[in-house]
Amino acid sequence: MNSTAYWRENLRLMGILLAIWFVVSFGCGILFVEPLNQLRLGGFKLGFWFAQQGAIYLFVAEIFVYAFLMHRIDRKHGVADD
Repeated sequence: MNSTAYWRENLRLMGILLAIWFVVSFGCGILFVEPLNQLRLGGFKLGFWFAQQGAIYLFVAEIFVYAFLMHRIDRKHGVADD
């Protein structure tokens, strides 16, 4: 097992997922709130929804995505605990 390659792949995955979360939480909840508020989701303005709920739902979904992809990376590098 090449630990450098393993950690490089792990950090790359975390960086991508955190960047997506940042864009959704900060971008959609703060920066792009005015254009998003023109749309509605469940009766609420979309910008408000992203600021209050959307970023949280995305973060929980990303936890599952991270676990799934890390299991795949673990198997690839021979460190899976199957």
